[in-house]
Amino acid sequence: MKKIGVGLLGFGTVGSGTAKILLENRKLIESRIGAPLELKWIADLDIETDRGVSVDEQILTTDARKVINDPDVDIVVELIGGYDPAKSFILQAIENGKHVITANKALLAAHGDELFSTASQRGVEIGFEASVGGGIPLIRSVKEGLVANHIESFFGILNGTANYILTKMTDEGTPFSQVLKEAQAMGYAEADPTFDVEGIDTAHKLAILVAIAYGMPIDLNAIYTEGISKITPLDINFVKEFGYRIKLLAISKDDGEAIEARVHPTIIPEGSMLANVSEAYNALYIKGDAVGNIMLYGQGAGMMPTGSAVVSDIVDVARNLLSGAVGRVPLTGYQSGSVRKKRVKSINELDTKYYFRFSAEDRPGVLSKISGLLGKHKISIKSVHQKGRDVAGPVPIVMITHEAKEAAVKSALSEIDELDVVKDKTMLIRIEDWK
Repeated sequence: MKKIGVGLLGFGTVGSGTAKILLENRKLIESRIGAPLELKWIADLDIETDRGVSVDEQILTTDARKVINDPDVDIVVELIGGYDPAKSFILQAIENGKHVITANKALLAAHGDELFSTASQRGVEIGFEASVGGGIPLIRSVKEGLVANHIESFFGILNGTANYILTKMTDEGTPFSQVLKEAQAMGYAEADPTFDVEGIDTAHKLAILVAIAYGMPIDLNAIYTEGISKITPLDINFVKEFGYRIKLLAISKDDGEAIEARVHPTIIPEGSMLANVSEAYNALYIKGDAVGNIMLYGQGAGMMPTGSAVVSDIVDVARNLLSGAVGRVPLTGYQSGSVRKKRVKSINELDTKYYFRFSAEDRPGVLSKISGLLGKHKISIKSVHQKGRDVAGPVPIVMITHEAKEAAVKSALSEIDELDVVKDKTMLIRIEDWK
């Protein structure tokens, strides 16, 4: 019986989970493939630390080239992360005719098109299920399960750290900085949390999803990205009074002419499914023209959930190898000749509802000045909430608008923030108002 040789590059959290699943679920996996998977190598700079996984010491190495150049390795699994040497290792593996599995969303968002093109030319597969949504089968669902659909829109909570922080801020009223410290202490947030809290990690994942949903090249630079570090308990409490919650969302829509692709804090109805995705969980809410609305939900990170996604890709490639069907599913879900560049809308073209919080002096005429400038830019107010004089210093004035143009909103706020009665920069949060 033919064995499928697997080599891991990286023995950190996800690498450990992948090795654990391959070893402990070996018989189950073999029964589903029809052939055994053999873990030939694990390469990492640190092969001394105990990962809690029982592996043969003979397969541990600090030399990635032993994995990449071994003729008995059919599938190379890159779990190093970052850009280099991960990219060079992947390209070298492809050149050697190896199939590649990766969880590296940052690398795919920046260099995915090059990697996919090179793999196609060499006739090898790249599996990347684990790059978006951890253990949730998001990539496979969009590429295969929803293949009959035009994807009209999707909204995703794709970063567990940001969602954990917003959940704690909402439930406990704790400021961002304090929750972040707690998240770091518990291991939910990195020592440098910038990628997570400023939306960059979410943008990487959105760039990948947009490409496979709409059949277009990956274009990270086209995605408007804004994080959660400026969100305050004050805003969260006001939003609650209006019947909403704040989530960091990856949003994409296709109107048939251009694509929306944006990441930012978003106000959504508290009764919606996404509003009730809590803690470090992830979810993707998709609307297809045939299937309607569906939501995929689960653990978006972690040793075993992400390891599960990695192994699912290994199994897919192994099945294709055994059946002589390599390339059966195009790498991004579209045949290469059908991939077309599509225009991604600028954030200034956005037309949506808005939440504003002004910090203003509590005196007659202030509200009319603010409203007058909004009216000047054709921004219609839906509701207003103003705190009284019991609040020391400037008072918050909160407004919810009807749909307005982002460019007009920015122009109006720049004028409002120059008023002598307005004492701080206006807080703006976009609203997606659906059930």
